[in-house]
Amino acid sequence: MPDRPAGLNPTPARTAAELRAALGVLYRRMRQTRVPGDLSLSESSALSRLDHHGPATGAQLAKLERISPQSMGATLQGLEARGLIQRAADPDDGRRVVLSLTAAGRDTVHSKRAARTQQLTQALAALTPEERAQLLDVVPLLERLARELGG
Repeated sequence: MPDRPAGLNPTPARTAAELRAALGVLYRRMRQTRVPGDLSLSESSALSRLDHHGPATGAQLAKLERISPQSMGATLQGLEARGLIQRAADPDDGRRVVLSLTAAGRDTVHSKRAARTQQLTQALAALTPEERAQLLDVVPLLERLARELGG
């Protein structure tokens, strides 16, 4: 980590720029890990939402992902064609369709996460125990920052 003068009060703008740049590189490197049957970013995101939040409508997913319903519809068609999601009538409103993960979809999400975790584990092994402890100390701040961003 770069040394900062004692008492330095970094501005939000400088902190944002440095954090965005560092996290951007980290994210891109992690995305470069390919797993068999890899998905597009929008497909991965939709599957992850369904895994975390349970069944949802296409409109709900589009809103959560901040994309158009048409774009989400194309993503969902691809996932359904691959057998990763299934459609069912909404038990509360038979006119609506609810999407959920299939067993294959759940396996895909979990294997993708496992591959990314393994990649990060290998990279972290190159750091000292003290550096890994520093990173762990930052995790609650990153989670809080994500909440502040509305994620």
